[in-house]
Amino acid sequence: MAIPHAKPGEVVDVRPLGSALASAQTATLFRAEQVEVRRLVVPAGKEIAEHKAKGEIVVYCLEGRVAYTAFGKTHNLDAGKLLYLPTGEPHSVKGIENASLLLTILLPKH
Repeated sequence: MAIPHAKPGEVVDVRPLGSALASAQTATLFRAEQVEVRRLVVPAGKEIAEHKAKGEIVVYCLEGRVAYTAFGKTHNLDAGKLLYLPTGEPHSVKGIENASLLLTILLPKH
């Protein structure tokens, strides 16, 4: 069963999950023609191998801490920190603490 995405004009709660973070799953909050927004849940110790996004991305750490590697450097992102990456920049993520990130992907026009 597909998880419903937010509809235009619908309010979405992106506050930190707190104690619910440990059991939370990554979810796409909404998707449109040129933008996708996800809550990315990264448990401590989990690694997301190097990959490239189809568009520009903005990553905002809502809670916890991750190590984000891009441009040949590793950056610690913790709550309140934001990172921008251009289209196609190889990057990887590793959970330092249980974390949730707000990931916005700006998709190219078809």
